[in-house]
Amino acid sequence: MFSVVNCITTQHNIWLVLVAALVCVSGSWAVLRLFSRGRSVNGAEAVGWQFLAATAAGASIWSTHFIAIIAYHAGTPVTFDPVLTIISLLIAMAGSFCGLTVAGMIRTSWSPAVGGALVGLSIAIMHYTGMLAYVAQGTVDWDMRFLIASIFLAVTITSAAIQVASRDYSAASKIISVGLLTLAIVSLHFTGMTAFKLTPIFMDDSYSNPAALQAMALAIALLSVIIVGAVAASYLIDNQNRVRSVSELEHMALNDALTGLANRACFNDRLAAQIELGNNGGPKFALAAIDLDRFKEINDIKGHSAGDEALKILAQRMRDSNDGTMFIARTGGDEFSIIAPVASRGELREALLRLRAEIIRPFMLDGFHASVGASFGACIFPDDAQERETLINNTDLALYRAKSEIGEKICFFDKKMDDTVRNKRQLAIDLRHALENNQLEVYYQVQTLVSDSSVIGYEALLRWQHPQRGFIPPVEFIPLAEENGLILQLGEWVLRTACSQCSSLGLNIRVAVNLSPVQFLHPNLPGLVAGVLTDTGLRPENLELELTESAIIQDKERTLLQLQQIRKLGVTIALDDFGTGYSSLDTLRAFPFDKIKLDRSFMGEIESSKSARAIIRAVLALGRSLEIPVLAEGIETCDQLAILHAEGCESAQGYLFGRPAPFADILSGHKGDPRAQALRSVPREMSGNKERAMTAAAPPVHCLA
Repeated sequence: MFSVVNCITTQHNIWLVLVAALVCVSGSWAVLRLFSRGRSVNGAEAVGWQFLAATAAGASIWSTHFIAIIAYHAGTPVTFDPVLTIISLLIAMAGSFCGLTVAGMIRTSWSPAVGGALVGLSIAIMHYTGMLAYVAQGTVDWDMRFLIASIFLAVTITSAAIQVASRDYSAASKIISVGLLTLAIVSLHFTGMTAFKLTPIFMDDSYSNPAALQAMALAIALLSVIIVGAVAASYLIDNQNRVRSVSELEHMALNDALTGLANRACFNDRLAAQIELGNNGGPKFALAAIDLDRFKEINDIKGHSAGDEALKILAQRMRDSNDGTMFIARTGGDEFSIIAPVASRGELREALLRLRAEIIRPFMLDGFHASVGASFGACIFPDDAQERETLINNTDLALYRAKSEIGEKICFFDKKMDDTVRNKRQLAIDLRHALENNQLEVYYQVQTLVSDSSVIGYEALLRWQHPQRGFIPPVEFIPLAEENGLILQLGEWVLRTACSQCSSLGLNIRVAVNLSPVQFLHPNLPGLVAGVLTDTGLRPENLELELTESAIIQDKERTLLQLQQIRKLGVTIALDDFGTGYSSLDTLRAFPFDKIKLDRSFMGEIESSKSARAIIRAVLALGRSLEIPVLAEGIETCDQLAILHAEGCESAQGYLFGRPAPFADILSGHKGDPRAQALRSVPREMSGNKERAMTAAAPPVHCLA
């Protein structure tokens, strides 16, 4: 050890030794960074990185060796064999490439150590090939102890350096691996130079120029720094690109591509963190949900590209109006969520009002003025909810109330008010379950001629017996089906069931089925009706579809076109609930209905109110003039029936003739069941008072309108 130290301090130019050390350290750093980068990838890319690492290794190791050789005080003129000098450089690069490839691309526990040993061996071969290129005027002897020791040190220490670099790449590992590789190169050179013994035999100052050799050493160092720097620069550029790519991927993963706001995933992470902070004594915060009103109109009228542009404008307004305290995310198509600190409900309301004012402010879109509305629902943690799902659900309930109210567009969660909404949502879920599990049933109410009470048809009415809640009136669940998009499936089920059951009777009796206004949004309602008739075998003239005038008002042109196509099938069309709502004569003029159904609300007053009787007389006269038969609903007494008969009404329907009943009862009635027959016949001798008493004793029945 003392001999090696003595060799460094007394036989070398210490300044050139320091230059060699600097080259060695910087080269080792670059080599191990490139090697680690190569281990993180596969295939051709891995080969490319290991080639760069080998280039850096060869240049730095070779430069370190030759700068240190030039720093050696030979005491005699020296020169270098150019062929062997170049061969030593190639050995360093090729050997390093082989060793680093084994260490980096063969994924076993032993490959880094073996690959490192190959690199160390190539360093030793390069060193002693370089020493053969060292031509001096004197005799050379070798101390084999130091020579073998130098090779052993190079192989083992380099093997350890590569093993450490491949295991993990923490800060400590980086320092250790760079230090080991530097130590391997330095120990090889100076232990090998200790083994080198030169005895001068001729002194000729003209043979070598020490100043020129020193200049060459500096040139080699500069060239090495350039090579290593270029290789390191490629690593750094790639590393920056990777960091930038990861940053962009993180931004894409956490931000909405269209608006640039945080997306749902980022919102979920932020909300979870905020709740955890709140549970650990952090401040209150509010979760607010925003739903844009009338946004669908922009998509429908101007197209989705215009809708996207509108969302960009509105998102930018939200960013501009945010004072930095709100976290705003786009969580759906036209839905946004906010997490905001809460000092008081009043301050939060003011902040939301300012934000809403910016959202609803008109803007230019493709050359025209556009505007949207905005409904806000808010819930405060921990006052209104402590769990994530409850917090989100309560916020949605408040938003639902804000959307349904006309005046108040910013609603805070209120347990009493929002329990009703929660019950409606649960009922909607139960309705879907009932449809999927055959818990619904079609009842039928008889329709008769006024003149002799003979049966002319039935109206199909939907009934739902809830397993826990009991009978649910249609007036409760039909609007829910319309709101939740279930009405199309529900309406088709009723139509198919009624047609199938009535077809099985084998009688020439008409069945009337109600259509919801929402069903006219079906992309091919006439085709659906035709398909049901074909599948069930019901003759088209035995099907009557009933609709209210509200179904026509929503989209008059489209609805009338569909009605015309349905009527061409042979199906009759009835206008239901006439006398209430719009009751526009223009509707009767625009479409020749096959029947007008007079609303039941007039029947309760027909015996006592002259105005009610006058309206009925007018409707009947209108029907006769337009040649449209009129059916009166809600007949409960013989006196009512007598008045309708006197006024010339053709057909009627009501409790007087029969209550809505399951298909089994209708089927048994047509097979001669006296009880069911009694439902369809009216005993003329009964007084009006007695009849009223009987019907009043029965519970009310709600029908699908």
